[in-house]
Amino acid sequence: MSAAPTITVASYNMRKAIGTDRRRDPDRVLHVLQQIDADIVALQEADKRFGTRASAVPHGLIDSHGLYKPVEFGVSHSRLAHAFPFGERIENRLGLVTRNLGWHGNALLVKREIEVIDVEALHLPTLEPRGAVMAELDIRGAHLRVIGMHLDLSGLWRRRQIRAILAHLAKRHRPMPTVMMGDTNEWRAAGGCLGEFGAAYKVAPTGPSFHSRRPIAALDRILVDCALRIDAAGVHASAEARKASDHLPVWARLGL
Repeated sequence: MSAAPTITVASYNMRKAIGTDRRRDPDRVLHVLQQIDADIVALQEADKRFGTRASAVPHGLIDSHGLYKPVEFGVSHSRLAHAFPFGERIENRLGLVTRNLGWHGNALLVKREIEVIDVEALHLPTLEPRGAVMAELDIRGAHLRVIGMHLDLSGLWRRRQIRAILAHLAKRHRPMPTVMMGDTNEWRAAGGCLGEFGAAYKVAPTGPSFHSRRPIAALDRILVDCALRIDAAGVHASAEARKASDHLPVWARLGL
């Protein structure tokens, strides 16, 4: 009898590729992801916050590393050049890089053999721009829904954002094993906004991921549909990961 298939997922607040040494080094971010070798990665702060809001990791660099392909959501943020007539011409003439990697800094990377069935960029209730990204995937014949998110600093808004995601799934999407992951900004080990997930999801026991130099808080979480099995979970704390961002990546190996 063959063993049940497994898949590794990871979540990483990459801090716009700016490390603890204050250097922007997107190549270093991709090296860290190669070390983890997850099948699916949810990124937060993947786009630059100001200016053209372009990807903090150039698409060409992702392609050259060869391990992942970005999930395309077909959305873009408004940019400074859009405020002027012939805005796109201005961007082209100045040679500005404007291509986003995700939506409000949230992005998903998947290994190249994974088939993307459906995608959606979700708007979240908040006082500042926040969003989430969703992809439904075919992984060697097994279907999995993945949501990447970066929740608010306010506990009240975090709760509202989780409720909005769950209500959206219940209303618009067919049942499918689901993994939600990202920077929850929740300092408490239990309760708080995590209580909104109820009994339908379990928290993978990854461990503290912030601050990368001396991790004391498990802000980065992987929440797993109870239909899925958690075989292992942890924090990736290589020397390079400790420099690449102020967060460490978290990962979980799941049975489908």
